[in-house]
Amino acid sequence: MRYHSTNNPNHRVDLKEAIIRSLPPDNGLYMPDTLPTLGSDFWSSFRTLDFHEIGMAVASAFFGEDVPSPALRDIVTGTLEFDAPVHSLAPDDHILELFHGPTLAFKDFGARFMARLMAWLTRHDDHLLTVLVATSGDTGGAVASAFHNVPGTRVVILYPQGKVSGLQEKQLTALGGNITALEIDGSFDDCQALVKSAFLDRELSEQYNLTSANSINLSRLVPQSFYYIHAARQLDEGTKPVFVIPSGNFGNLTAGLLAMKLGLPVEHFVAATNRNDVVPEYLQTGDYQPRPSQPTISNAMDVGAPSNFVRMQAIFGNSWETMKSHISGSSYSDDETRAAIREINARFGYQIDPHGAVGWLAARDFRASHPGTTTITLETAHPSKFPDVMDAELGAGKVEIPERLAILADREKVATPLGIGTRDFHHWLRATL
Repeated sequence: MRYHSTNNPNHRVDLKEAIIRSLPPDNGLYMPDTLPTLGSDFWSSFRTLDFHEIGMAVASAFFGEDVPSPALRDIVTGTLEFDAPVHSLAPDDHILELFHGPTLAFKDFGARFMARLMAWLTRHDDHLLTVLVATSGDTGGAVASAFHNVPGTRVVILYPQGKVSGLQEKQLTALGGNITALEIDGSFDDCQALVKSAFLDRELSEQYNLTSANSINLSRLVPQSFYYIHAARQLDEGTKPVFVIPSGNFGNLTAGLLAMKLGLPVEHFVAATNRNDVVPEYLQTGDYQPRPSQPTISNAMDVGAPSNFVRMQAIFGNSWETMKSHISGSSYSDDETRAAIREINARFGYQIDPHGAVGWLAARDFRASHPGTTTITLETAHPSKFPDVMDAELGAGKVEIPERLAILADREKVATPLGIGTRDFHHWLRATL
């Protein structure tokens, strides 16, 4: 399969170039020339398939022309070593738990798949691969875990100073080995801009064999589409779910759109954001106005210029009317998010993190305005990753911290402080790598 830039359909590359180089030289994003579909035989029986069988079918549809089936099966098997179960709060109100992986966040699916696919694509290379990643919280931890001590790789994580939780920060900064953390005096958008600047400097990108682990990399999105199909099969036959996605950089929602394009019956999508509401505003007005992000308690969604918006536009043929017919948008304040955490715990005995709480609010409001619909809210991270918020709302120590996260608490943070200047960042890369 060939891949083209969203900025220039005539710029076309093969799979290895699209995944390893991550970003086209024109600052677009790579998309497949043709979005694949799964046939009627698959959809007539998908409810009988397990998670691995679903993952293999989807991965083959996207990458089967370039990656042999045995290698692809190993990649999928190594990715899906944990489940994504649906937890039902009520007959029409469901939570898709995506936090059962090693770093307790949905990013584990994409990061693990990407690490394995990159390893296969570079299996004959003798040049060290440098993975750059900007994070607003969970991406960096998942990438660090997926690539930690993987031969032939080094990882540089950029995160915004003071804007991730303490345990999230330890996941970025305490592993050591081939993982380096840069603490940027700015926002996630600043971190993302620095990463993109390195790829757009072709000499720098080629000299240090740079690749991205952010959702600008298509190999992050494809495995995330696995769990949309896996979630739908856990509902009663005939139910077309409304997927409600807590959204920041919009990679997770884009993965849902890929699942829909594959043929998954979906009633609707809801993009749930905090006060960084650039996309909900666009869906209401048709006017897309990126702006500096604002800090909130749902920090992984603090994005003011979501990269994957251009992929969403491409999927819908750059038609606002078509996009808004498939996606609605809602935004909520920190106070509303805190109240939702308390309400869900009181009504259902369920602990939900600040991002999932934003999603649940959007799901509740969508069902109220669309009676008879069934929602699946994506719970993207374990609530223990946000102890300050959860302790404040539910009481200290009420949320149990899984051992794989608790063991990081006493480890030393190792991070290099850096400003938001492109020149300083490029100088650091050249001086350090």
